[in-house]
Amino acid sequence: MDGVEVGHLQIGGYGHTLGAAVGIGFVSLDEPVSPILVQNGNWLIDVAGQAIPASASIKPMLDPSMERIKS
Repeated sequence: MDGVEVGHLQIGGYGHTLGAAVGIGFVSLDEPVSPILVQNGNWLIDVAGQAIPASASIKPMLDPSMERIKS
């Protein structure tokens, strides 16, 4: 986050209903992790030494209305 290593992914895969790669990970910071911090952070994932831009969310990344599944 913002150029500092703050955690790791535990699992990754492809979210077919999201149309993108997804991962579940852990963040360890000196301050409480808040939705504002997560939303405003500049997140990158290191994949084989390459920094890939990422979005972070405290809430599950899902399609509760199932709009993508129905299309």
